[in-house]
Amino acid sequence: MTEARLPPGTRVGRVALTVADASEVAEFYDAIVGLAVHDRGGDRVVLGDGETPLLELREHPSAPERPRSAAGLFHTAFRVPSRRGLGDALSRIESSWQLSGMADHLVSEALYCRDPEGNGVEVYRDRPRSAWETTADGGVRMATDPLDAAGVRAAATGATGVPDGTDVGHVHLEVTDLDAAREFYADALGMTVRTTYDGAVFLAAGEYHHHIGANVWHGRSAPASGRGLAWFELGLPSDAAVAAARERLAAAGYEVATASDSVRVTDPDGIELRLRA
Repeated sequence: MTEARLPPGTRVGRVALTVADASEVAEFYDAIVGLAVHDRGGDRVVLGDGETPLLELREHPSAPERPRSAAGLFHTAFRVPSRRGLGDALSRIESSWQLSGMADHLVSEALYCRDPEGNGVEVYRDRPRSAWETTADGGVRMATDPLDAAGVRAAATGATGVPDGTDVGHVHLEVTDLDAAREFYADALGMTVRTTYDGAVFLAAGEYHHHIGANVWHGRSAPASGRGLAWFELGLPSDAAVAAARERLAAAGYEVATASDSVRVTDPDGIELRLRA
């Protein structure tokens, strides 16, 4: 019998962006976010922490801008392992870029900005899970409160790059229909709804606060197109877990393709998701 949910060991893997100028965008993720370039060649730049590739930039100068009505990326959220790493990120953004927001989400502390082509970026650090509060329905309590920016600044060490262990903690999407997104990511794929806000749903494998967020805050009404998010992946703990997820998606009526490195499917808004062990 196929398992009904994604296993708790599931994590977000790489995120791929279609960009007009890969060199300019890579410079931002290197100098400001603090990722290191792992590979550069032709129309492709791969960046990550000291060990793991996290972000892939695909250069397509002729690709049109993402239409204002189109679904797609709200932000890629890079998770640093400590408040020190968050303080260093805040220092780099404030000294050399433009901060667009900061927040205390109770489960995490977060900074927000945009890359040179307008793609949303979050850098955050989680609080210990022992400090997370559970809601009456078994979810996780989150909020958008003011950040203790002075405390975050005081934690900075002056590092120019992200610490080892930085990863993509979650991907937040702009979708056209929350019910359709929930049917795909929860009912078919097997994630659990961890909390909801007005116009947003946050889903995870296991008891993390969220691996995927989806919102309708800007009234997107058309499928994903143009520059921006090309695909993102979830890393599952085994080939058997990938096969079970593939079976669930196919049984729910979604078209699933198998490539050499992953199982691939598009969500109801045309956003490509890749699953791999």
